[in-house]
Amino acid sequence: MAKKTADVDCLTVDRLSALLGVYDENLAVIEKELGVKAQVDGAVVKVTGEEKDASAAAATIEKLLDLYDEGEPIDKGRIIYVAGLAKDGNTDGIEKVMSGVIAVTSSGKPVKCKTVGQKKYVDAIRKNTVVFGVGPAGTGKTYLAVALAVSAVKSHEVEKIILTRPAVEAGEKLGFLPGDLQSKVDPYLRPLFDALQEMLGLEAYHKYVEKGAIEIAPLAYMRGRTLNNSFIILDEAQNTTREQMKMFLTRMGEGSKMVVTGDLTQTDLPEGKKSGLKHAVSILGGIDMIETVNLTHRDVVRHPLVTEIIKAYEQSEKPKPKD
Repeated sequence: MAKKTADVDCLTVDRLSALLGVYDENLAVIEKELGVKAQVDGAVVKVTGEEKDASAAAATIEKLLDLYDEGEPIDKGRIIYVAGLAKDGNTDGIEKVMSGVIAVTSSGKPVKCKTVGQKKYVDAIRKNTVVFGVGPAGTGKTYLAVALAVSAVKSHEVEKIILTRPAVEAGEKLGFLPGDLQSKVDPYLRPLFDALQEMLGLEAYHKYVEKGAIEIAPLAYMRGRTLNNSFIILDEAQNTTREQMKMFLTRMGEGSKMVVTGDLTQTDLPEGKKSGLKHAVSILGGIDMIETVNLTHRDVVRHPLVTEIIKAYEQSEKPKPKD
């Protein structure tokens, strides 16, 4: 096939420098991801490759520069993500997706969506009463839900944040473990503590806990309660049974919102037990104000290698064709 060269004018030295990265490392990522060769001529980047690849590379560069103009950094993970979208012709509006602030951490760091999938997830939580966020580790399911919960309690949309997880390994019976209740459940709930403390700061977090505005507890402790005016997050929901999921969902009271997160590829339930998350998603999809958002390896925002690991596992678990 004939080669094509596409030119992108970076306009200024600052934009060009941000695009290239240290020792042109960003340009090397673009070349690898899209199978093109890139050269710099003044402030113009020339990319050469098959027509589709060259066009995708030019679109990637243009969107990365748009992100830079919005104050976003250009790094390897972001380049790989935008390049993936460009391959599919889906880069429209990506700069708006990544520039909106959801919350601000205690250190002043803005929390933003980093992928189109994350933006869809956040919009679903804002719009609906119950949202199921399903996807692999590293897609921000829990972190973004906690960020929105903190924003809701700070703005007095709700009175309380309730975070819960099934303690699968202990069979929800934690009494045989040493220590008080807090030390028994800490291993299961630590990721929730960490996210809350990052959002609020340690001192503010403890104040919210003391006045009862934050509650973190194993799923078993939700039984028999009605949860009013609360932002409720059930994390690691793939490890709930059908009975536990039904129990949890029916705890909702007036003025509350629920977010249920989980990864259906990492179920730790005993053999023969069906995941309550999988069952709930399959039967509740047609109900108004309930939405399921499926995140994928493309929404992973951890180290780029995590994306490759997830893709490899997904590929290995696909049914193999019969001879």
